[in-house]
Amino acid sequence: MKIKHLFFTLLLLIIGGLVVFRITKNAGQDEKGKDKGDKKPPTNVSAIVIKTQLFDDDLSLSGSVDANEQIELHSEVSGIVENINFQEGAKVTKGQVLFKVNDVELRAQLAQAKTKEILAAENERRAKLLLQKEAISQEEYDVASADYRSTKAQTQLINAQIGKTNVKAPFSGTIGLRSISPGTYITPAVSVANLVNTSKLKITFSIPEKYATQIKMNTVLTFTVAGSLDKYKAKIYAIEPGISINTRTLQVRAIADNSDGKLLPGVFADIELPLDQIKDAIIVPSEAVVPIQSGKKVFIANNGKAKEIKIETSTRTNSSILVLTGLKEGDTLITSGVMALKDEAPIKVNLKK
Repeated sequence: MKIKHLFFTLLLLIIGGLVVFRITKNAGQDEKGKDKGDKKPPTNVSAIVIKTQLFDDDLSLSGSVDANEQIELHSEVSGIVENINFQEGAKVTKGQVLFKVNDVELRAQLAQAKTKEILAAENERRAKLLLQKEAISQEEYDVASADYRSTKAQTQLINAQIGKTNVKAPFSGTIGLRSISPGTYITPAVSVANLVNTSKLKITFSIPEKYATQIKMNTVLTFTVAGSLDKYKAKIYAIEPGISINTRTLQVRAIADNSDGKLLPGVFADIELPLDQIKDAIIVPSEAVVPIQSGKKVFIANNGKAKEIKIETSTRTNSSILVLTGLKEGDTLITSGVMALKDEAPIKVNLKK
């Protein structure tokens, strides 16, 4: 039994000695690591030296191209179409008669109304003479006078309806495809054709509310359309007086010359809207900016280490961002590996020219 106890005692002493040895060794390694400062190899990064520059603050937007004027042609009266005085796709001038609706029935009604008007006029004349002789009362004269005015108004009404049988172009433009033929019975609900004025075009677009105060009347913008490499110009002529509650945007409209007929209404436009020209602007590459919960940040090189800087930005292009605060000219901005960098991390900088 004594030998057995002695054996277990020696075993425990050996295990305890091993534990003490391992702890002492680890502590020694920790102290050695601390003495060396836990130095990690520096991260290789690319960087640029920030320089200020002149910046044209342009806003890229999408908009729609609409005709300057566009309507569907309808007849205000019902009837048979007697003749059509336009060719599909042809240009017409303001006031030109486009088609004629049969007015035979209306003219018959007009003749009847004129006969009643003549009789009512004569009755009113006689009643006036009798009133002057006090042969009738004022009330009897008033009835005759009212009857005359009523028949006269009826004549004017029928004349107006006859005038509506000649459908005229309300403005100069181009006629589209017609949906009627001579002999067609039409009503005011029937669409005859489209009339479009494309000598000028309206460019309608919306801008975010944060840029609303920077929009000015008569600002000239440029735009392009699909299928064409040409750049076109338009001038802002109308701005909505308030921000849309649903979209938080401001609607704006510009006018563009289209006398050469190259542009068609209905297409989308890619718009470049100049907001302002900024002197001494700081422009940084998009890949250098890291989004964070409270905004955006970048890293600059500072004595061989990465330094985290929070920034405020404004306009963004395809490859760069305008920085408002946080950076200054001469800062060495890190442009690669920024997603893996941490503040005060050692770095080795490769400057780009």
